[in-house]
Amino acid sequence: MATLELEAYNQPIPNEAKLDVPQNDGEQDRDQEVKINYSQRAQWLRAAVLGASDGLVSTASLMMGVGAVKQDVKSMIITGFAGMVAGACSMAIGEFVSVYSQYDIELSEMKRQHKASDDGKESLDESEKEDLPNPFTAAGASALAFVVGAVVPLLSASFIQNYKVRLGVVIAMSSLALIVFGRLGGVLGRASVKKSCLRVLIGGWLAMAITYGLTKLIGLAGI
Repeated sequence: MATLELEAYNQPIPNEAKLDVPQNDGEQDRDQEVKINYSQRAQWLRAAVLGASDGLVSTASLMMGVGAVKQDVKSMIITGFAGMVAGACSMAIGEFVSVYSQYDIELSEMKRQHKASDDGKESLDESEKEDLPNPFTAAGASALAFVVGAVVPLLSASFIQNYKVRLGVVIAMSSLALIVFGRLGGVLGRASVKKSCLRVLIGGWLAMAITYGLTKLIGLAGI
């Protein structure tokens, strides 16, 4: 590309014509590949941030719910750990099924395009299959992201024996982590960082408050 621009600069042509120098096919393909790779990478990163946020909110809410009726640290930790494992497995299975369906759809579409092309070839090259979504990678990334988020409230409560202090630390650390996840989500999604942080933070607070309040009512009712 630099060679084309230098040659165009040396030619006695108007400046407007310099802007119309076409890119060759190789450069266009590279630009398109960069755009596709960036788009896919952004989608994966944003999904990972959302998975981590989900793991944090659901685990913290479970721990707050148990903390509403049981004040010992062991009950909160066991409940949080069980929620982390169950949530990670659920996220992995759901993401695997979803992405595998997307994989089948895109694979069928690419085969139809190949068959309709001039060569009539229906099979795909390995380089073409690399651009397709990987269900195993998606499942692993979702489970790992969920665990990363769930670890925050678990570690926050693990070493604090005082009941009220433990609840306060869980809320404080979870809120801080939610702000971080909200900021990352806003940056990756190219949205307002402030609004993204507020949405995630308020949503997490509501989830923890509702879980705590309803569980407290059930405990007071003696059910």
